[in-house]
Amino acid sequence: MCRGDRSIDWSKLRKHLGVRRLSLPDARTAQDVTGYERGAITPFGATHRWPVVADVSIADLEEGSIGGGDHGVSVTINSNALCVYLDADLADVTTAAAQP
Repeated sequence: MCRGDRSIDWSKLRKHLGVRRLSLPDARTAQDVTGYERGAITPFGATHRWPVVADVSIADLEEGSIGGGDHGVSVTINSNALCVYLDADLADVTTAAAQP
């Protein structure tokens, strides 16, 4: 999870996870494993708890939004409460997003 004005820094995320390579699943695999379409995957309602990595920049936001399991559906909640509820692993895994 990260703020909308930030982007995942794949190098930082790989280092944090202790792996050399990460790849996103194809659309079919993502849906088979999570029950959600790619682009709408959420930890809410999953068949089992998934590990969640959240960027440290969201920890103290008053509120944030997370996908609600379908395209165009989101849940707005206190970011700290969300991190606690999801037992999120807080880490520095983003960089500032490129400005248009």
